[in-house]
Amino acid sequence: MMMKIALVTGGNRGIGLETVRRLAAEGVQVLMGSRSVERGEAARAELGEAAERVEVVALDMASPASIQAAVNHVRDRYGRLDILVNNAGVMPETGSGVLDAGADLYREAFEVNLFAVIDLTQAALPLLEKSEAGRIVMVSSILASTGLHADPGSPIYGWKHTPAYNASKTALNSYTVHLAAALAGTSIKVNAIHPGWIKTEMGGPQAPTEVAEGVDSTLWAAGLGPEGPSGSFTHKGETLPW
Repeated sequence: MMMKIALVTGGNRGIGLETVRRLAAEGVQVLMGSRSVERGEAARAELGEAAERVEVVALDMASPASIQAAVNHVRDRYGRLDILVNNAGVMPETGSGVLDAGADLYREAFEVNLFAVIDLTQAALPLLEKSEAGRIVMVSSILASTGLHADPGSPIYGWKHTPAYNASKTALNSYTVHLAAALAGTSIKVNAIHPGWIKTEMGGPQAPTEVAEGVDSTLWAAGLGPEGPSGSFTHKGETLPW
């Protein structure tokens, strides 16, 4: 069986690093996207035997030139891409809420959480089309769910102090649905996942879920078989409301 090739953005820390670790442990050749190659190599050194199947690639999601250079590297070295994990993200808020969130805050969130994802995904599509079963995983958040935000009985109803982040992930979900529809009938599947509230730099130490468990949904979407869904929004395979 041909070894799968995966690219993971924001792969040098947190959920991204654990995703790299798990994919490599499963025999996937993983490109660890990292803004700093030096920090990426330091993270790679923590992976033990799995590091043999990990290559660090410079990837600054705020730079279209860096995005294109990373895709060119994948093309020139591997000729195709089987798995794209759009994991990198930012939460720029200080927690003050929508009344204090100006347009600049939204621009910052959308730049990385949506616009950069679109740039990378579109650039990578020709390589994914060369895969027998291309998989695109959008690491979203339950905070993207407008339905749950509007429901007083939902677990996130009171979580409205990160409006720019929430809106950017809602937009990412919309892009997922449209992209999946455009790719219907091809071998590529596109799905958004909620990893959970994870103990990472973004999630904070108060988060209830360990990083190791937080990649389960990503690995599920990355490994979907031909009968799996496309255009879904899930957590550990369970559908979440848009």
